[in-house]
Amino acid sequence: MTVDDVGAVAEAFGVESGELPAIQARFNIAPTDEHLVVRMRREDRELLPARWGLVKYGAKDRKQAARGINARVEGVETRPLYREAFRKRRCVVPADGYYEWVGTKENRQPFWFHRPNGELLAFAGLYEWWRPTPESWEATFTILTCPPNELASRIHDRMPVILPEDRIDEWIFGGEREPDELKSMLGPVPEDYLVVRPVSQRVNSVRNDGPDLIEELTSETGEQLDLFTGA
Repeated sequence: MTVDDVGAVAEAFGVESGELPAIQARFNIAPTDEHLVVRMRREDRELLPARWGLVKYGAKDRKQAARGINARVEGVETRPLYREAFRKRRCVVPADGYYEWVGTKENRQPFWFHRPNGELLAFAGLYEWWRPTPESWEATFTILTCPPNELASRIHDRMPVILPEDRIDEWIFGGEREPDELKSMLGPVPEDYLVVRPVSQRVNSVRNDGPDLIEELTSETGEQLDLFTGA
Protein backbone atom coordinates (compact mmCIF):
# COMPACT_ATOMS: atom_id res chain seq x y z
CA MET A 1 0.00 0.00 0.00
CA THR A 2 2.11 2.87 -1.29
CA VAL A 3 -0.61 5.47 -0.59
CA ASP A 4 -0.16 7.55 2.57
CA ASP A 5 -3.42 9.52 2.30
CA VAL A 6 -6.19 7.64 4.07
CA GLY A 7 -8.71 10.07 2.60
CA ALA A 8 -7.72 8.95 -0.90
CA VAL A 9 -8.18 5.31 0.13
CA ALA A 10 -11.57 6.09 1.65
CA GLU A 11 -12.66 7.88 -1.50
CA ALA A 12 -11.45 5.06 -3.75
CA PHE A 13 -13.48 2.53 -1.76
CA GLY A 14 -16.59 4.62 -1.17
CA VAL A 15 -16.09 5.06 2.57
CA GLU A 16 -18.14 8.16 3.35
CA SER A 17 -18.51 8.26 7.11
CA GLY A 18 -16.79 7.41 10.35
CA GLU A 19 -13.42 8.24 11.83
CA LEU A 20 -10.59 7.34 9.47
CA PRO A 21 -7.50 5.58 10.84
CA ALA A 22 -4.02 6.95 10.23
CA ILE A 23 -1.90 5.16 7.61
CA GLN A 24 1.57 5.45 6.19
CA ALA A 25 2.95 4.31 2.84
CA ARG A 26 4.23 0.72 3.01
CA PHE A 27 6.16 -1.10 0.30
CA ASN A 28 6.74 -4.43 2.04
CA ILE A 29 3.77 -5.38 4.21
CA ALA A 30 4.44 -8.74 5.81
CA PRO A 31 2.18 -11.37 7.41
CA THR A 32 1.12 -10.41 10.96
CA ASP A 33 1.64 -6.69 10.18
CA GLU A 34 -1.17 -4.22 10.76
CA HIS A 35 -3.07 -3.03 7.69
CA LEU A 36 -6.65 -2.04 6.75
CA VAL A 37 -9.73 -3.79 5.51
CA VAL A 38 -12.98 -2.44 4.11
CA ARG A 39 -16.08 -3.95 5.65
CA MET A 40 -19.78 -3.21 5.72
CA ARG A 41 -21.01 -1.74 9.01
CA ARG A 42 -24.77 -1.47 9.01
CA GLU A 43 -25.42 0.11 5.59
CA ASP A 44 -22.08 1.88 5.10
CA ARG A 45 -18.58 0.86 4.16
CA GLU A 46 -15.97 1.29 6.88
CA LEU A 47 -12.15 1.25 6.97
CA LEU A 48 -11.10 -1.03 9.81
CA PRO A 49 -7.52 -1.43 11.11
CA ALA A 50 -6.71 -5.15 11.20
CA ARG A 51 -3.74 -7.49 11.46
CA TRP A 52 -2.81 -9.81 8.58
CA GLY A 53 -3.27 -13.43 9.64
CA LEU A 54 -6.72 -14.52 10.71
CA VAL A 55 -7.08 -15.56 14.37
CA LYS A 56 -10.32 -17.30 15.20
CA TYR A 57 -12.67 -15.95 17.86
CA GLY A 58 -11.92 -17.63 21.17
CA ALA A 59 -8.25 -18.31 20.41
CA LYS A 60 -5.88 -18.11 23.38
CA ASP A 61 -2.94 -16.71 21.38
CA ARG A 62 -1.82 -15.67 17.86
CA LYS A 63 -0.18 -19.00 16.97
CA GLN A 64 -2.68 -19.68 14.20
CA ALA A 65 -2.09 -16.28 12.55
CA ALA A 66 0.83 -17.48 10.42
CA ARG A 67 -1.29 -20.17 8.78
CA GLY A 68 -4.23 -17.79 8.42
CA ILE A 69 -2.69 -15.27 6.01
CA ASN A 70 -4.28 -16.85 2.92
CA ALA A 71 -7.41 -18.94 2.46
CA ARG A 72 -7.89 -21.09 -0.61
CA VAL A 73 -11.32 -20.59 -2.16
CA GLU A 74 -11.58 -24.36 -2.57
CA GLY A 75 -13.14 -25.51 0.69
CA VAL A 76 -13.13 -22.13 2.45
CA GLU A 77 -16.77 -22.61 3.41
CA THR A 78 -15.97 -25.80 5.39
CA ARG A 79 -12.54 -25.21 6.95
CA PRO A 80 -12.96 -24.56 10.70
CA LEU A 81 -10.64 -21.55 10.70
CA TYR A 82 -12.60 -19.71 8.00
CA ARG A 83 -16.15 -21.03 7.70
CA GLU A 84 -17.76 -18.65 10.23
CA ALA A 85 -16.06 -15.58 8.76
CA PHE A 86 -16.96 -16.74 5.25
CA ARG A 87 -20.61 -16.80 6.25
CA LYS A 88 -20.72 -13.51 8.17
CA ARG A 89 -17.52 -11.40 8.06
CA ARG A 90 -16.36 -10.78 4.52
CA CYS A 91 -14.21 -7.80 3.62
CA VAL A 92 -11.89 -6.43 0.97
CA VAL A 93 -8.23 -5.67 1.54
CA PRO A 94 -6.98 -2.55 -0.26
CA ALA A 95 -3.51 -2.59 -1.82
CA ASP A 96 -1.86 -1.33 -4.95
CA GLY A 97 0.16 -4.44 -5.70
CA TYR A 98 1.51 -7.73 -4.45
CA TYR A 99 4.73 -9.74 -4.74
CA GLU A 100 5.43 -13.27 -5.92
CA TRP A 101 8.77 -15.03 -6.27
CA VAL A 102 10.68 -17.47 -8.46
CA GLY A 103 13.98 -19.20 -7.78
CA THR A 104 15.59 -21.04 -4.93
CA LYS A 105 15.42 -20.05 -1.29
CA GLU A 106 18.98 -18.73 -1.55
CA ASN A 107 18.29 -16.69 -4.70
CA ARG A 108 14.62 -15.69 -4.75
CA GLN A 109 13.64 -13.14 -7.39
CA PRO A 110 10.54 -11.05 -6.53
CA PHE A 111 8.02 -9.78 -9.06
CA TRP A 112 5.54 -6.99 -8.40
CA PHE A 113 2.00 -7.36 -9.78
CA HIS A 114 -0.03 -4.14 -10.08
CA ARG A 115 -2.62 -2.31 -12.17
CA PRO A 116 -1.31 -0.69 -15.39
CA ASN A 117 -2.87 2.62 -14.33
CA GLY A 118 -1.73 2.45 -10.70
CA GLU A 119 -5.25 2.13 -9.29
CA LEU A 120 -5.86 0.33 -6.01
CA LEU A 121 -6.74 -3.35 -5.89
CA ALA A 122 -9.50 -4.91 -3.79
CA PHE A 123 -8.45 -8.35 -2.54
CA ALA A 124 -11.34 -10.51 -1.36
CA GLY A 125 -10.84 -11.20 2.34
CA LEU A 126 -12.38 -12.44 5.57
CA TYR A 127 -12.01 -10.84 8.96
CA GLU A 128 -12.44 -12.03 12.51
CA TRP A 129 -12.28 -10.62 16.04
CA TRP A 130 -10.40 -12.14 18.96
CA ARG A 131 -9.23 -11.01 22.41
CA PRO A 132 -5.44 -10.73 22.85
CA THR A 133 -6.20 -9.62 26.43
CA PRO A 134 -9.40 -9.78 28.49
CA GLU A 135 -9.76 -6.00 28.09
CA SER A 136 -9.13 -5.64 24.34
CA TRP A 137 -10.32 -6.82 20.94
CA GLU A 138 -8.27 -7.09 17.75
CA ALA A 139 -9.44 -7.53 14.17
CA THR A 140 -7.49 -9.93 11.96
CA PHE A 141 -7.91 -10.86 8.31
CA THR A 142 -7.00 -13.32 5.59
CA ILE A 143 -6.78 -12.91 1.81
CA LEU A 144 -8.55 -15.42 -0.44
CA THR A 145 -6.55 -17.08 -3.21
CA CYS A 146 -7.64 -18.86 -6.38
CA PRO A 147 -6.00 -20.61 -9.34
CA PRO A 148 -3.98 -18.09 -11.40
CA ASN A 149 -4.72 -16.46 -14.72
CA GLU A 150 -2.22 -17.03 -17.52
CA LEU A 151 0.00 -14.08 -16.56
CA ALA A 152 0.26 -15.04 -12.89
CA SER A 153 0.75 -18.73 -13.70
CA ARG A 154 4.14 -17.92 -15.22
CA ILE A 155 5.35 -17.22 -11.67
CA HIS A 156 3.04 -18.96 -9.19
CA ASP A 157 0.26 -21.55 -9.02
CA ARG A 158 -2.04 -19.27 -6.98
CA MET A 159 -3.09 -15.64 -7.03
CA PRO A 160 -5.17 -13.41 -4.75
CA VAL A 161 -8.83 -13.00 -5.59
CA ILE A 162 -9.25 -9.42 -6.86
CA LEU A 163 -12.77 -8.00 -6.94
CA PRO A 164 -13.87 -5.32 -9.42
CA GLU A 165 -15.60 -2.30 -7.89
CA ASP A 166 -19.05 -3.44 -9.03
CA ARG A 167 -18.76 -6.70 -7.01
CA ILE A 168 -17.48 -5.24 -3.70
CA ASP A 169 -20.89 -4.55 -2.13
CA GLU A 170 -22.12 -7.95 -3.22
CA TRP A 171 -19.14 -9.56 -1.47
CA ILE A 172 -19.00 -7.58 1.78
CA PHE A 173 -22.73 -7.25 2.43
CA GLY A 174 -23.29 -8.61 5.94
CA GLY A 175 -26.15 -10.98 5.29
CA GLU A 176 -25.60 -14.72 5.13
CA ARG A 177 -25.42 -16.05 1.57
CA GLU A 178 -25.28 -19.42 -0.12
CA PRO A 179 -21.66 -20.63 -0.46
CA ASP A 180 -22.02 -21.33 -4.18
CA GLU A 181 -23.33 -17.81 -4.76
CA LEU A 182 -20.36 -16.29 -2.95
CA LYS A 183 -17.80 -18.57 -4.55
CA SER A 184 -19.04 -17.64 -8.03
CA MET A 185 -17.27 -14.29 -7.50
CA LEU A 186 -13.96 -15.81 -6.48
CA GLY A 187 -12.06 -16.48 -9.69
CA PRO A 188 -8.96 -14.96 -11.30
CA VAL A 189 -9.10 -11.54 -12.93
CA PRO A 190 -8.61 -11.30 -16.70
CA GLU A 191 -4.98 -11.49 -17.80
CA ASP A 192 -4.85 -7.83 -18.89
CA TYR A 193 -6.10 -6.58 -15.49
CA LEU A 194 -2.56 -6.68 -14.06
CA VAL A 195 0.98 -6.10 -15.25
CA VAL A 196 4.12 -7.50 -13.64
CA ARG A 197 7.78 -6.54 -13.42
CA PRO A 198 10.90 -7.84 -11.68
CA VAL A 199 11.99 -5.77 -8.70
CA SER A 200 14.80 -5.61 -6.15
CA GLN A 201 15.70 -8.63 -4.03
CA ARG A 202 15.67 -6.24 -1.09
CA VAL A 203 11.98 -7.16 -0.97
CA ASN A 204 13.09 -10.53 0.41
CA SER A 205 13.79 -9.03 3.84
CA VAL A 206 10.81 -7.64 5.77
CA ARG A 207 13.22 -5.18 7.39
CA ASN A 208 13.45 -3.29 4.09
CA ASP A 209 10.80 -0.79 3.09
CA GLY A 210 10.64 2.16 0.71
CA PRO A 211 9.79 3.10 -2.89
CA ASP A 212 13.03 1.61 -4.25
CA LEU A 213 11.54 -1.86 -3.65
CA ILE A 214 9.11 -1.52 -6.56
CA GLU A 215 11.47 0.12 -9.03
CA GLU A 216 11.86 -2.01 -12.14
CA LEU A 217 15.10 -3.95 -12.49
CA THR A 218 17.20 -3.04 -15.51
CA SER A 219 20.37 -4.47 -17.00
CA GLU A 220 23.76 -2.79 -16.69
CA THR A 221 23.02 -1.04 -20.00
CA GLY A 222 19.74 0.33 -18.65
CA GLU A 223 17.53 -2.05 -20.62
CA GLN A 224 14.45 -3.65 -19.12
CA LEU A 225 15.08 -7.19 -17.88
CA ASP A 226 12.86 -10.01 -19.05
CA LEU A 227 13.26 -12.66 -16.39
CA PHE A 228 10.59 -14.84 -17.97
CA THR A 229 12.91 -15.64 -20.87
CA GLY A 230 16.25 -15.12 -19.15
CA ALA A 231 17.12 -12.25 -21.52
